[in-house]
Amino acid sequence: MGLLVMIVVIIDHSVKTGVTLTPPALQRAEPESMESTMTTPAPDTSPAPRRTAVPMTTVSPTVDSAPRGYIPSLGVATFAVFLALLTPALVGLQLKLVDLVGVQAAPGALGLVAAVGALFALFANPLAGRLSDRTLSRFGRRRPWIVGGAVVGTLALVLIGVANSVALVLVGWCLAQAAFNAALAAVTATMPDQVPERQRGRASSIMGIGTPLAILVGSASVALLPSDVLRFAVPGIIALLGCLLFAAVLQDRRARPDERPPFDLRGFFGSFVFNPRKNPDFAWNWLSRFLMFFGYTGIGSYLAFFVLERFAVPDDQVAGVILLANVCSVIGMVAASIVGGALSDRIGMRRPFVAAAGLIMVAGLVVLAFAPSLGVLYAAEALIGIGFGSYLAVDLALATSVLPNEADRAKDLGVLNIANALPQSIAPAVAPAVIAAGAALPFGGYSTWFLLGALVAAVGALLVYRVKGVR
Repeated sequence: MGLLVMIVVIIDHSVKTGVTLTPPALQRAEPESMESTMTTPAPDTSPAPRRTAVPMTTVSPTVDSAPRGYIPSLGVATFAVFLALLTPALVGLQLKLVDLVGVQAAPGALGLVAAVGALFALFANPLAGRLSDRTLSRFGRRRPWIVGGAVVGTLALVLIGVANSVALVLVGWCLAQAAFNAALAAVTATMPDQVPERQRGRASSIMGIGTPLAILVGSASVALLPSDVLRFAVPGIIALLGCLLFAAVLQDRRARPDERPPFDLRGFFGSFVFNPRKNPDFAWNWLSRFLMFFGYTGIGSYLAFFVLERFAVPDDQVAGVILLANVCSVIGMVAASIVGGALSDRIGMRRPFVAAAGLIMVAGLVVLAFAPSLGVLYAAEALIGIGFGSYLAVDLALATSVLPNEADRAKDLGVLNIANALPQSIAPAVAPAVIAAGAALPFGGYSTWFLLGALVAAVGALLVYRVKGVR
């Protein structure tokens, strides 16, 4: 409810200010260039005369490089938001619910909280992106959503920390998911706003590093912080500080008096879809990303069970094995993200890097499925990390080059993020049947699940060549 109020206030303020945003590059444009970037408004059904809307964005930046300080602060903000989202998801919520309802009832409560929270994340990201594209404010389009989302998200995490019932935890997590995903949508949308095409691999790699670093720091913070309140509040405060720093550095679009196209029911539902026939490159990129994330999603959820079944590791040692496996994976992801993004920018190609990264991850999944020892398992995790880290470094740079509409960048990036989030709901629903069917095979059910992930990810990696608008 709090998030809804925030959105309504921002929209109301935007309508009252009656200003739109025109960056310097557009102000200097010749009349022909201005017309080429104009968007056609929806037909006006009111008696008033129809007026032409000025677009809310420009084409890709024409400057030689990103603004000073932008890319490092982008990395800080991305890491901070992922820290706030992943720390509760990985460990914090589990411990909180065990304290509230006990060990036996905690898994069922966690399933409810995680599933409903994921739905809020699924819808908040593209919707907030659409609204940030349309926000009319003297503070810019993206900055109000970055700061507002971080503030609401931090308060929601504090609510979870002090909650004394599952219902309050559910409310807090839904608000946190919606708010931080709104902030993340606006942060991500600044990349095509601020970064020229030739530097987007580097910017994408900086963003890709945020996820593995957040996993490590979040896991460590839960172990070091002594209370539930601190376990939730500290990541939230770090996220708020990171977003405030980014907002201070960000050269967001300035506003000027004008008007914008209306936002109606059609526009609301349009926040979550796109036309694949009109935008085939974006459609193939969306499908490729969905398949890659589907292949990757099932590893973490079932790795502990695989370790118990394959290697007969004692229960009290499983956590240590998983931690070491994650460390190997994160090291691979960080190293590959930095190198992959830089090489992609230097060579000026995206598709070969995305495909190669996906196939490296596939090789890691196959090695994991047949791992005869823990040493091989750690090597497989490192290989998976290298592949997925390289993929994250380049795929977002590719995606920003095939966005359907320059005036809806954040909305379209939000739709792209559905391809990340949807597998997190579908994969757990499919996995039990696959694992049960594979139990009759010589290599076991969990290996079957990893092999299915490898097959799906291989298809996703190769589909990137259906994207024709980039090299």
